[in-house]
This record gives sequence, C-alpha cells and structure tokens, in this order.
Amino acid sequence: MNILVTGANGQLGREMRILAKTSKNNFVFTDVVQVEGLETTMLDITDLQAVRNIVKTKDIKIIVNCAAYTNVDAAESNEALAEKLNADAPENLAVAIKEQAGLLVHISTDYVFGKEPYNTPCTEDRIGTPTGVYGLTKLHGEEKIKAVGCDYIIIRTAWLYSEFGKNFCKTMLNFLSTKDSLNVVFDQVGTPTYAYDLAESILMFIADYELHGNQNCGIYHFSNEGVCSWFDFTKMIAEYSGLTKCKVLPCHSNEFPSPVKRPAYSVLDKTKIKKVFVGYVIPYWTDALKKCLKNLKEQA
Repeated sequence: MNILVTGANGQLGREMRILAKTSKNNFVFTDVVQVEGLETTMLDITDLQAVRNIVKTKDIKIIVNCAAYTNVDAAESNEALAEKLNADAPENLAVAIKEQAGLLVHISTDYVFGKEPYNTPCTEDRIGTPTGVYGLTKLHGEEKIKAVGCDYIIIRTAWLYSEFGKNFCKTMLNFLSTKDSLNVVFDQVGTPTYAYDLAESILMFIADYELHGNQNCGIYHFSNEGVCSWFDFTKMIAEYSGLTKCKVLPCHSNEFPSPVKRPAYSVLDKTKIKKVFVGYVIPYWTDALKKCLKNLKEQA
C-alpha cells in the first residue's frame, strides 16, 4: 500500500521515517523544506491541485498528516496563516484521499480543549472550547475533515517531544545545562507524548484499516500514560539526564506573559483507543522520556 506522509521533516514525520524502514508498505515523504540526508518530495498541502496530483500519480491509499502551524503564541497574530495550514490544508488532503477511496490520518491537539474549567480527562466527545487561535484552527481542521466525508482517523495528542526539531524537552536540556536556576509553570497539567510512541500508534491504525476498512474510523486520543505539570516534566528531564546542578523552581503561568491563555488542564482520556485495540499497552510518560533521553545521549 502506498502511504503519503506530510510534514515528514518535523519531529513526528522523522519518527515515521524510522518506523517506515521496517514496514511492508511504500511511503512517500513530503514537506515544504529540504533536510540534508532525507529524501523528500516537495509538496504544498495548501494547493489542492498539487495534492490531488501526487495522490493520483503515486496511487496513494493513506495520507498521514503530520504538518501543522504549531507556534501557539505566533498564531495569535497570524490567524490567516494558521487557518490555512491547520484547517484549509487538512480539508485539501481529505478531498484528495476521498477521491481515491482511501484514509486520512490527521494529527490534532489537546488545545482544542481548555476554555471551560474542569479536572477530569477529556473524552473524544467533549465539545471543543479552544483558548486561542492555534486550538481554534486545529478544531476547524477537524470539522472540515468530517464535513468532506472521507474515511478518517483524527488523533488528538499533547505535549509532543522527540529527538528531532525544536520541542520542550530539548529546550529544557539546553536551559538545564546553561542556567543556575529555572522557573517552570506548575499550574498547567497534561501528559507529555513521545513522538515515536505516537508514530507507532499511527502504524497500528494503518494496519487495522488494511484489515477492517473504515470499521474503526473516527476521533481518538493518544498521549503517553500518566499526568504531570510542565514543572514535573522538567524535574524528570533534569533527573534522568543528570543535569541536576540547575535549580528547577515551580511558578505560576501569569509569571510568563503570553498572548494566549493555555489550557490549565488538558489530560486526554485514552479509554477509547484501549477498548478498540484490546491489549494495546501505552508507555508511561517517564519510561518514554528515558528512552528519548537515551537516544539523544547516543546521538551527541
């Protein structure tokens, strides 16, 4: 089966590349930027005709959309661009894959929630209440995919990090090795997600689609297991990496002025994915973090 991956040079796309090496399927990796050493087909997913052309000529049966506008703060002043990348582009992918009678796997976010106060994990059917432009445009993307009517798997995830690109884990590693002390918010709670584990779940969905068609299509939540604050996350990064000379201190969100209010609690309920895929074991977030840090150390 031919599978097209968008945003293939981002952190999730890079993990998809690793897993694709042992897959029986044929992958076409696309992006709008070239990275040395990575075979990449140039594709602008905001161009519907370009998407249609590659999907048809490559006989694509599944699209995995790892591309998005993810700068939460910058989105507040770049709403049109965020809407184009996070809503209009996924709609293009949905249109193109529907014409091929295939599947769109689309990555969404916990930021579709957060405006209303709550302290219980978010289920897939909870109504989206975004706190900013990023979450709103991602919610629009979900809605546009559903409106097209293609077969789709929408995976909402949270706090994504990996060995690749720019992410919270790598930023904290840099701070922990260069600063004497570090203030990190403790009043935003969620779950870190190792991009490799998310990529493995995507391949699980693909394998299921190959066997059962659209029987299990829909919206799912995926993150690693467990719950923590950004402060807790940073404390574990420091401990597992041995960078303990820097003093990590808890602080409130309002001590870091931001153009957007981030969700105070955005833990994702994963009951559905575990019920559909019985026996599927999702790694605990600290175990996943140790694996990522080990890989980063080996790459250094």
